[in-house]
Amino acid sequence: MKSKLEYIWLDGYQPTQSLRSKTQMSKDNFTGALEDVSMWSFDGSSTEQAEGGSSDCLLKPVAIYPDPDRHNAYLVMCEVLNADGTPHPSNGRATIDDDDNDFWFGFEQEYFLWDIDTQLPPGFPPGGFPAPQGPYYCSVGAGNAFGRDCVEEHFDICLEAGINVEGINAEVAAGQWEFQVFAKGAKQAGDETWIARYLLERTGEKYGYTINWHPKPFGDLDWNGSGMHANFSNEAMRTEGKEEVFTKICEEFGKNIQRHISVYGADNDQRLTGKHETQSIDEFSYGISDRGASIRIPVTTPADGWVGRLEDRRTASNADPYKVAAAIVKTTKEALS
Repeated sequence: MKSKLEYIWLDGYQPTQSLRSKTQMSKDNFTGALEDVSMWSFDGSSTEQAEGGSSDCLLKPVAIYPDPDRHNAYLVMCEVLNADGTPHPSNGRATIDDDDNDFWFGFEQEYFLWDIDTQLPPGFPPGGFPAPQGPYYCSVGAGNAFGRDCVEEHFDICLEAGINVEGINAEVAAGQWEFQVFAKGAKQAGDETWIARYLLERTGEKYGYTINWHPKPFGDLDWNGSGMHANFSNEAMRTEGKEEVFTKICEEFGKNIQRHISVYGADNDQRLTGKHETQSIDEFSYGISDRGASIRIPVTTPADGWVGRLEDRRTASNADPYKVAAAIVKTTKEALS
């Protein structure tokens, strides 16, 4: 029997890439193995990745998951290559130089559901705003939780696909939600986060929602933005039990602000203002249990004898998790070299 293979990739739009996909039928008796998925091509001139006179770009399959939403189908995450087989400039996954599963990542992906008719999140009255933020975080009840049916369906299909989504919750604004993805290895963390985003976009189609990934969709108004807080650890952080390990890493991050901010998402300056549980975009700080710092040291880390993780809170909701992970690996290794 043949299977549907949904090839998924990131386009070349700037400053924020979008997801693209198209379907190919497999050969007979497809088993679901990645090695049996062939390279494919697409028209890069339609995705800001090539000129019309030489428009072929290649899709290199890098991860495969069962597709719970379609009969006998698979989701195939792909890297984009140039026609000569070299990584395309838009290929964030190729920026990960070292991926030996030493680094573990937990991405906290925030987003707004966005009603395509009202052009507002569910829970927002037409032409206005709901009550101030406060009652919506981890809320229950029709007066505070909006869009739960879509969010719960997305959670279920991610789990069925084998994506390691560890939880969901309503966030601080009406119509704002979060899911968390955990993975060992930078590339796998990026793969699973992008597939989870893809499934959320596709689930939203059923409910009349687009997904707003902008880190501050309401500008200067008194509403929290959306982030993708990046929790991370390596073996030294998980096993050595030394405060100085964490101090060295945090200090090294402070020396490399631009390296991180440059890949932490477009329009992040609108979110990182020093308000709403953020540090200013051009400043750096770290502290235990400090949600207003650039990097929060979870209270469990010192409580467990300085064994655990760090949370970089600067990452915006629209950031490329591949590029985020690559920068975190690089700076952490420099700190401990």
